[in-house]
Amino acid sequence: MQFSHVYEGLDIITNKVSAQEQRICQHHMISFVDPLVTNYTVVDFRNKATALISLRKDIYIFARDKIPIVVGGTNYYIESLLWKVLVNTKSQEMGTEKVVDRKAELEKEDGYVLHKRLSQVDPEMAAKLHPHDKRKVARSLQVFEETGISHSEFLHQQHAEEGGGPLGGPLKFPNPCILWLYADQTVLDERLDKRVDDMLTAGLLEELRDFHRRYNQKNISENCQDYQHGIFQSIGFKEFHEYLITEGKCTPETSNQLLKKGIEALKQVTKRYARKQNRWVKNRFLSRPGPSVPPVYGLEVSDISKWKESVLEPALDIVQSFIQGHKPAVAPMKMPFNETENKRSYHMCDLCDRIIIGDREWTAHIKSKSHLHQLKKRRRLDSDAVNTTEGQSISPDCDKEFKEKGFSQQHDEELKSSI
Repeated sequence: MQFSHVYEGLDIITNKVSAQEQRICQHHMISFVDPLVTNYTVVDFRNKATALISLRKDIYIFARDKIPIVVGGTNYYIESLLWKVLVNTKSQEMGTEKVVDRKAELEKEDGYVLHKRLSQVDPEMAAKLHPHDKRKVARSLQVFEETGISHSEFLHQQHAEEGGGPLGGPLKFPNPCILWLYADQTVLDERLDKRVDDMLTAGLLEELRDFHRRYNQKNISENCQDYQHGIFQSIGFKEFHEYLITEGKCTPETSNQLLKKGIEALKQVTKRYARKQNRWVKNRFLSRPGPSVPPVYGLEVSDISKWKESVLEPALDIVQSFIQGHKPAVAPMKMPFNETENKRSYHMCDLCDRIIIGDREWTAHIKSKSHLHQLKKRRRLDSDAVNTTEGQSISPDCDKEFKEKGFSQQHDEELKSSI
């Protein structure tokens, strides 16, 4: 499920399933939200999607003895259907722009100011979030303001429920499984580049121009354009911002350069997002085994000429096994994981004046070029200070005093190690 698919319009750039494919198999949660709505949230999505796949007799999929297949997409939206992970705050009438979105209001403030405020009302959650992660910080503040209960306390309650675990509360539906289609990175990159080229052939520019004229041009003229909410945050629209606002107002050469820039940006961000999705599968599922984590079955799709024997037939066998209530013949994927690793640990690098969240991220930071550069700079300053002081010394006793205070070469090496 891709979050952008719920909005009307931009069918090409968001790579929506075609009308022909929808006639072959019924699809849900596509093109039902007005593009100008910016307060549609993952909670709204979860409520509607859950109703569609509910066990209630009077509602759709299970009632018709069908199996819901969630395809995608946007990681957080998928998680909202797998686990009890969301916190309900004040209800909002979706589609009503007059409703005040407290989270959106908070996001307008400075990230560090928000983080300081969060540390006062929910220090546990503040320790897990970076001040730059303004959306999550604002969401945690919104939860506290609208419920009077800290976000971390809500999560503790979910985790403590029967069937709960490190990823959230209990599974929402019984017996789920995940089919992960993966490919060699080089092959995947080539396919994604080709997908962008195919979008251009299918009329991508015409779609962007039309959408820009109908929904975006007025916002830009009023200096209230927002590429952080709603469909406007979709991959593929903001990448062509410069091209769209200058088309017809600059030379053909400049316009062509901006178009090429937009196309290249779209290809790069698409490949970057694909890598993010793969990391999500590894980090959220394969690296965190447990009773509340669905098994993941890998299906290699690098060679599409072997689709039937490598993908379709194994997938059908796996699903059939789950329907019949026994384990599939093929084992789910596993990968080594570090039980002691804390993905939300708080680290402060005084040398770089940076906050780092997560043990793995901290290890990567202290090996990074920027950190090593600051380390080298600090050592050089310390060395200059020692040399200056030694040059001003007037007796062996003074030199001895400096060494006792730690300005020796050995201490310098210790400083490097500790930092």
